[in-house]
Amino acid sequence: MPQPLNYSHVPIVLHPSPFTTPAEARHQRPRTARVPPAFTMFEKSLYDLIRGMRNHKGNEKEYMSNCLRECRSEIRSQDLDLKATALLKLIYLEMFGHDMSWAQFNVLEVMASPKYHQKRVGYLGAIQSFRTDTEVLMLATNSLKKDLTASSTTTIALPIVTLPHVITPSLALSVLSDILPRLSHSSPAIRKKAIVTLYRMALVYPETLRAAWPKIKERLMDRSEDSSVTAAIVNVICELGWRRPHDFLSLAPRLFELLVDSGNNWLAIKLIKLFATLTPLEPRLVRKLLPPLTEIIQTTPAMSLLYECINGIIQGGILGSGDDATGKEEIATLCVNKLRSMIMVDGDPNLKYVALLAFNKIVETHPWLVAQQEDVILECIDSADISIRIKALDLVQGMVSNDNLVSIVSRLMRQLKQSSAVDRKNGNQMSSASPGDSDDEDLERTINPTPKATDQTPPLPDDYRVDVISRILNMCSQSNYTHLNDFEWYIDILTQLVRIAPMPRGTVDVKTPLAAGRSNPGDISESIGNELRNVAVKVQAVRGACLQAAEMMTTQLKNDTPVGHPLNSGVLGPVTWIVGEYASELETPEDTLGLLLELIPRIASPEPLAASLQAAMKVFSLTTGDDLTRWSSQHKSKILLLMARIVHVFEALSLHPNLEVQERAVEFTELLRLTVEAATAQEASTELVHQDTPLLLTQAIPSLFVGWELKSVATTAQKNVPLPEGLDLDEPINPNLNFLLASAESMSFPADEADEFDTYYYQRPPPTSIASEPAVTRLADERQETVGSYQQPTEESYLDADIIARRRLDRMEKNRDDPFYIGETSSINRSSTPIHNILQNSNGPDLDVDSIPIMELDLDKLGTSVTPSYTKSSKPSRPKPRQQIVVAADENLASSGNSTPKNDSENDSGSLASKAVRARRAKQSVLGVDSTHIGSLNLEGEPNDASGAAYDPEAQQREEAEMNRAVKEVERLRLEMQRANERIQVAHGVDTIVVKKKKKITTAKKKSTTTAAAEEEGAAEGGQVVQKKKKKKSVAAIDEGGVAEQSVVKPKKKKAKPPVEFE
Repeated sequence: MPQPLNYSHVPIVLHPSPFTTPAEARHQRPRTARVPPAFTMFEKSLYDLIRGMRNHKGNEKEYMSNCLRECRSEIRSQDLDLKATALLKLIYLEMFGHDMSWAQFNVLEVMASPKYHQKRVGYLGAIQSFRTDTEVLMLATNSLKKDLTASSTTTIALPIVTLPHVITPSLALSVLSDILPRLSHSSPAIRKKAIVTLYRMALVYPETLRAAWPKIKERLMDRSEDSSVTAAIVNVICELGWRRPHDFLSLAPRLFELLVDSGNNWLAIKLIKLFATLTPLEPRLVRKLLPPLTEIIQTTPAMSLLYECINGIIQGGILGSGDDATGKEEIATLCVNKLRSMIMVDGDPNLKYVALLAFNKIVETHPWLVAQQEDVILECIDSADISIRIKALDLVQGMVSNDNLVSIVSRLMRQLKQSSAVDRKNGNQMSSASPGDSDDEDLERTINPTPKATDQTPPLPDDYRVDVISRILNMCSQSNYTHLNDFEWYIDILTQLVRIAPMPRGTVDVKTPLAAGRSNPGDISESIGNELRNVAVKVQAVRGACLQAAEMMTTQLKNDTPVGHPLNSGVLGPVTWIVGEYASELETPEDTLGLLLELIPRIASPEPLAASLQAAMKVFSLTTGDDLTRWSSQHKSKILLLMARIVHVFEALSLHPNLEVQERAVEFTELLRLTVEAATAQEASTELVHQDTPLLLTQAIPSLFVGWELKSVATTAQKNVPLPEGLDLDEPINPNLNFLLASAESMSFPADEADEFDTYYYQRPPPTSIASEPAVTRLADERQETVGSYQQPTEESYLDADIIARRRLDRMEKNRDDPFYIGETSSINRSSTPIHNILQNSNGPDLDVDSIPIMELDLDKLGTSVTPSYTKSSKPSRPKPRQQIVVAADENLASSGNSTPKNDSENDSGSLASKAVRARRAKQSVLGVDSTHIGSLNLEGEPNDASGAAYDPEAQQREEAEMNRAVKEVERLRLEMQRANERIQVAHGVDTIVVKKKKKITTAKKKSTTTAAAEEEGAAEGGQVVQKKKKKKSVAAIDEGGVAEQSVVKPKKKKAKPPVEFE
């Protein structure tokens, strides 16, 4: 029974009257009859949806939910126009995050529509919603193949554009035969899109390249081809060139022709990138490419093309060493000058960034050219963009030398000091603000800031400041302090860095306990202290200056930290180590010991605390260990009081949660108690009876800290230590360890009233700040310091006042005996004399006698003594070293032969599987598709396998998994055999024989011989089949006095055998 027609959903439009004039009709809007709201949903198009979202401001979520319900109803309609409109609205809503995967089958229906405007919406929906794992994708194969063979150009373009987004290996195999003929299509747009789609298909199905490469090459060689198609081919070749560049060397003449004749900047950029990968394979291309690249650099106004030319020259190795050195020097100078002009362009930070990137690459081959641009590079250090600053720091770190180290570090230090002063000033303003200020006053301060605040330097991030400090330390200490001429200046720099270093983030959070035995890992001050310790160990001439700087740092920390708050600075560990290790050079050991005893109860980190305990005992042994001092009653009382004070401080740490601190505190406390008993029992000396100082003070305690002088050890020295015989690292030290741990958990301890463990881990550590700014300087406004030259900035711009004053006094003390140095004196009488009047009258007013430098000579003093008598200060001044500064090198053990244990993570090939995974990840494309297998594909010729079978991705995955398992098993067995072989060699002492027999053999042959012999030995032990004949012949070549070991066998050269296959 036919249903009655329902016209309620049809819009009724009232058109203008036919009798109205055209002008009136234009101003009249069509009026729509009022329809119930339940039926208005069928009127909405995409434009209506967008207008509705704009009209529902603040209620978009509810409106879009209603629209999704409407689209669900509309997309089920049999009307394709209504279905396509609903799908178009779903695509728009999907961009807002709404899911439309439930409409995938409806997308297929719209894709199959014969009308182009509906088919286009369907393909757009497929691009938006289909993925490689979509179940309905196999149903779209016939529709794609049908549209690929259509006669209309616009219809063919739809599946070609869609395939790169939904391609899978099986789909690529199905549509490959249909898309290859499109390379010969009459429309250039179709040919261009087909080439790009074939490359995307090759990423998942590599056999595509072998079938499509002849036609792609034919299109490239055709000089009448459209420029857009040629550009697409060059783009594909550029993407494939870095994987297999040798396949495209035959195309170099055609590519060079395109580079010279083409006027397309984008195409030139791609060609330059492609030639950068081809020039290492064909050095003759360098001489051919230099003229066109030089012309492009000199003439092009496009900065992008200019940078790519320079980058291509760098990556292609054109700037490296070669025959035509003159031409390469000219092109290098041209590139550096162009990069300098890019940096000098104001208002474009992108150009500065890419120019610094290119400078970082050129500095490896032409550092002297980059060093000439020091002025513009140092200007980038003060840029407002942090990324530009970091790249400039990378460049500055590579171009540092003896001449510019001081200027570079001074510039960075001034930057850090200014930022630290801003932070300190902001902190003072925050702390000085009254807590009772009203909100209106806060708002007034925000809206009407003072003009002085606008001129302040913006504060730098803490991460950047830490990075700058690390780079300063690296620049000064690189190559064992080769570029450093003034170590005293460097020590003052380290002292200033400790004061302006940012606080680590770990000290802010109270709930996070410190790591056992370590200070805060993010504390850069610990690195500064380690650097000061390295200077003290390596440079003996400035050891006194390092000791003085260490005392200054500890005093500054104690004074700046409020009373009752713990000390958390990481510099305490290295600084206290210096004080204890070189206590013999202390000027006042008693004062230093008192300072250490004041610091020990306030140190929070375990590692600096343990070092402080050791340092205090070393200073104590130096103070009381002089056996020439008379054991008087005053001296006895002083020693007993000092030991009582040390015992009082150490006793509080006997229950410290850190075992290292606890052990040292208990040992030193018991030792001091025994010493107290001995000192108490020893009678004091009188005028008649002489008593010796107790031996515990003069011999026992000092002998604990006297021995070989500590020297710096290279970081790789531990690898050269031979493995002790009989050492089994897998065997447990205590076989009853599990029982002891279980019993320890069940033990109960009485709870003390003051839980030191809880206090140590959960007490809030206060923020520690090392600031040396005098209070007087805070009363006046800060002066605007101007540096006259970037090469020689003044010390006042980056050093504190006390450090500058001390340096000035040291300089005067150093130069007081120099007859060519004119110091500031006020004792010279500059009154008029008769000879002065005669000269003035005879020579006129132009002669200024007072400006002539005069050196005062005192003949009486010269006659009485050789050395001038100066009034010494109360504190003796340390002598300045006049001798040549010698930096000690790191000590390293000599090579211990084949028995030296190797580091498996660095030298062995046992991590082949992990290396393959890392290499695969490194070559991962931006599209997220693994394309490493393209590198093993031969574009010209037959397939690699003998059967010629097609590419099977699933079989390849199974083979790769099986191969990875086999490689892991082989490497595990190889390591076991190598370790067994090393133990045999250590037992028989084959090391000396190997060295004598292999004197004239190169390193590569040594490694191959040792590896082959180790494999044969291991195979013989594991029961594998080995070549007995070769083994016997090579063993016969060993000396009679030596031991016949396989490690000295020199087998004949042979090809490497494939790995053993395991079932």
